[in-house]
Amino acid sequence: MPHFIVEYTDNIKQEADISGLLKKVNQVLISMSPVFPIGGIRSRAIPVQEYEIADGEEEYAFVHATLKIGSGRPEEVKKEVCDKLFSVMKKHFSELYNKRYLALSLELYEFSEAGTYKYNNIHTKFK
Repeated sequence: MPHFIVEYTDNIKQEADISGLLKKVNQVLISMSPVFPIGGIRSRAIPVQEYEIADGEEEYAFVHATLKIGSGRPEEVKKEVCDKLFSVMKKHFSELYNKRYLALSLELYEFSEAGTYKYNNIHTKFK
């Protein structure tokens, strides 16, 4: 962990440079190592094809991100990472935001390690 998952309306797919966003997100998370182990970082995107936004009258769009982390990190670390990531998102989508109706959001999901299963040999590369 952490895992960064972004859902976005497919009506912005051509303009959004989602792969560029994921690279920027990973750089933020890597910069916070060892708080977030590099070998556990995962970023992925899910285009949403079926959605309804507000009154449905316009070509509205949204980008919603979830950052999933294991529990136990101090509040100031959680705030720092979310502030950095949301800043990256706002900057990344600024041009698109200025051209159309766009809702950006980010939520932090902190979970207990109990009930999670992991098998990952990527960590060994970064030790």
